[in-house]
Amino acid sequence: MIELKHVGKVYQARDERHRALDDVSLTIEDGDIFGIIGASGAGKSTLVRHINLLERPTEGRIIIDDKDVTDYQGKELRELRKNIGMIFQNFSLFQQRTVLQNVTFPLEIRGHAKAENIERAHKLLQLVGLDEMWKRYPSELSGGQQQRVAIARALANNPRYMLCDEATSALDSRTTIQVLDLLKRVNRELGVTMVVITHSLDVAQQICNRIAVIDGGVIVEEGLTQDVFANPQSDVTRELLARGKAEPQSTLDMEKEA
Repeated sequence: MIELKHVGKVYQARDERHRALDDVSLTIEDGDIFGIIGASGAGKSTLVRHINLLERPTEGRIIIDDKDVTDYQGKELRELRKNIGMIFQNFSLFQQRTVLQNVTFPLEIRGHAKAENIERAHKLLQLVGLDEMWKRYPSELSGGQQQRVAIARALANNPRYMLCDEATSALDSRTTIQVLDLLKRVNRELGVTMVVITHSLDVAQQICNRIAVIDGGVIVEEGLTQDVFANPQSDVTRELLARGKAEPQSTLDMEKEA
């Protein structure tokens, strides 16, 4: 379980202070696919980067598996991050390494035996449907295939949690559905709890069982996805939903009908 307790984040630049997060408290239960939704600049990515301590809170505490990890450093921090995989919008693959070498990289850092690394990587590439492409380089893959490699790499250390920061926003609608289906399978079959950062209501509705809506660094609404969509309580959520309905038919819906 992940708990954020009264987390605040203030950036100081010369004489100016910018509050990126303001008194954020969230509980993400084991097994959740938990969505953080908001417009650009709302604080979504800043929030998720606090979970693996890529950002440190100015105020508040980060609790993971009943342990206060807020001040972790050194070995404790490395062990924490082993348990938290992360995938990004731009895939962040090493262009000079093959698909297999990208997946084995986290294991190499931890000093595992080469044969074990290769065996583990092949199993993960089978899981994401890319084992036959293990010799290829990222430049030889489509965007969706690169994201699948990134997912396999994020799973290399057998994490309990995965952070997905706009993981499908660079993909077309058909590929988005395929990647979301893969993430749901990872959650279901491997028991990996996921935190999904997205600006897309379609993505949230497709994959998340619970969501929180953030605006200006403040959580304005939280609950079961179906309840939030059916009966939004905040003006921000109602505006996001109205904006989505005003746009052309969603790409995910169009893809389902195709």
